[in-house]
Amino acid sequence: MPPRTFPRTARLARPVRGGWRAWLGALLVAAPTGLVGCASSPPTLRDNKINVYAVGERASAPVLRGERLDGTGTLDLTAHTGDVIVVNFWASWCAPCRTEADDLEQTYQATRDDGVTFLGIDTNDQRDAAKAFVRGRFTYPSVFDPAGRLALGFSVPPTAIPSTIIIDRQGRIAAVVRRAILRSELEPAVAALAAEP
Repeated sequence: MPPRTFPRTARLARPVRGGWRAWLGALLVAAPTGLVGCASSPPTLRDNKINVYAVGERASAPVLRGERLDGTGTLDLTAHTGDVIVVNFWASWCAPCRTEADDLEQTYQATRDDGVTFLGIDTNDQRDAAKAFVRGRFTYPSVFDPAGRLALGFSVPPTAIPSTIIIDRQGRIAAVVRRAILRSELEPAVAALAAEP
């Protein structure tokens, strides 16, 4: 089954490029001179980059609420307001999702005591296959969103599976990754956000 794509929005802030070193540098910049601004079309995204948004140019993230993958009710992230939230879009049929699974879980374990919440969003998938996929892989929750409706709520939507969106403590989109991510990239980015005032 091919990866599902999602529609893009007309105007997005221009991200800072260059991996986690650029991410950390962007967090230290008081005024985002020359690095950000409104674009009339979505920025060109490079598969090997984390697209980081400077503090003053972060769009609000939507409220994330959905049916738990295990069928035990609804998960509502408003209970985690004030946390850094890492949202990973995945599907059981996606080979890169399998590749990044250990990195996501290890980053979650390393950062969860610092006010960091992880959420998986299973999209374009079958529930039984998805439940088998997470068993023994993830200790953080996932929601079941086969139609991809949750992705459509983001002003900077994921356009591929896997994708990861990092939301800052103020509920704003701080970074978007549209490929499998490594712990060596994700953990420093999450730690830097967790250290923001």
